[in-house]
Amino acid sequence: MHLDFSGILVIALLVTGGIWLLDAKLWAGKRRGGDMPMVVEYARSFFPVILIVLLLRSFLFEPFRIPSSSMRPTLVVGDFILVNKFVYGLRLPVLDSKIISVGDPQHGDIMVFRYPEDPSIDYIKRVVGVPGDRIEYRNRQLFVNGKASTMTRHGSHLWMDRQCRTIDSLRFREQTKDTDHEILIIPHHASRAEGEWVVPEGHYFMLGDNRDNSRDGRYWGFVPEENIVGKAVAVWMSWDFNCGDGISWGRIGSIK
Repeated sequence: MHLDFSGILVIALLVTGGIWLLDAKLWAGKRRGGDMPMVVEYARSFFPVILIVLLLRSFLFEPFRIPSSSMRPTLVVGDFILVNKFVYGLRLPVLDSKIISVGDPQHGDIMVFRYPEDPSIDYIKRVVGVPGDRIEYRNRQLFVNGKASTMTRHGSHLWMDRQCRTIDSLRFREQTKDTDHEILIIPHHASRAEGEWVVPEGHYFMLGDNRDNSRDGRYWGFVPEENIVGKAVAVWMSWDFNCGDGISWGRIGSIK
């Protein structure tokens, strides 16, 4: 069981609904003058609101904030994104068990998932390997089932790390049979995250777009299907509270 904000909502729903039900069954009929205790009035008011929020958040869309630079240049620190919760199937809140299967993650999807080494933490990376794929990462180049990605230089990209230090990176467009997106490479960076992996059934292999600044599947392995949260579909607000200059209006609506 993964108790997060959804778990808190479920508990709040049970408490408010229980108070409302107990009052209706045991005390409402005996009450004189129609005066309702404040706790019951609050329970009746909040129960439908909590129910609607829980349903929307569990089965439709959930907001997330990007906390790191691992997905640059696609997503940056301070991006607030919407995550489609039903595109990969409907799951029960808190229990996270799938009740309706809709679809599976595809190459190139930007996916939110619970970190395999600590499921209380949500991660976001790009799907580069689906069940059965053989993934290689050598000399900063991705190979999927023996086929090398095509990397086209697209200039430079400046960004800031968590200490607000400026990092100069090279920007590339990475193309495979199924995907086409931009990645970053840090020149002269000692890349140690190389290897070969075969994706097992029911699992996915993830990489960050900022290849030399991402702790991803190269370090901790695969994402099991039950850890999937949903697919990132849009940036609805972008505001870096730490190193930024306020709201980045031009990023709203962006994602690829």
